Amino acid sequence: VSVAVAITGGLITPVVRDAQTKGLAQIAAEMKDLAARAREKKLKPQEYMGGTFSISNLGMMGIKSFASIINPPEGMILSVGAGEKRAIVKDDKVVIATMMSVTLTCDHRVVDGATGARWLASFKQFVETPEAMLLAMDEWNTRQHGASGLVQRIRSSDVNLLMAEERTLEFLRQ
Repeated sequence: VSVAVAITGGLITPVVRDAQTKGLAQIAAEMKDLAARAREKKLKPQEYMGGTFSISNLGMMGIKSFASIINPPEGMILSVGAGEKRAIVKDDKVVIATMMSVTLTCDHRVVDGATGARWLASFKQFVETPEAMLLAMDEWNTRQHGASGLVQRIRSSDVNLLMAEERTLEFLRQ
């Protein structure tokens, strides 16, 4: 997973490798280190090359929603907007909830919209169940669902994304 980091003169996308096997705390620590070294222009090429998916967060700047452009050869990019209090209907009552908008952009040559939609649905479940992000996905999945459930669906999407990555590489070779 690549994460967009603003640097003097533009953006760079350092890669958190094997993110699917890590908990949120480990990913946050790695990203903090990568971002600091990116701003100091001390990243090695292997630390910013080879990503298949990017995240761009303008929410911290108060931007409600936006659409990012995919960084080739990656197959998808997630644009994360600001969390803000909104009136929503829950159990037939209007309540205040903190809501966040995200936009997923998929390169349909490598990731079809249905795969992207399944990924977004899994992402939504994790955001709505934050304790799941504090544990490595396998540990959480075992505790909650045994060998099936959410992570199996994500893994199924991962297989599609790996196939999509192969299609990206093949497309670039042509």
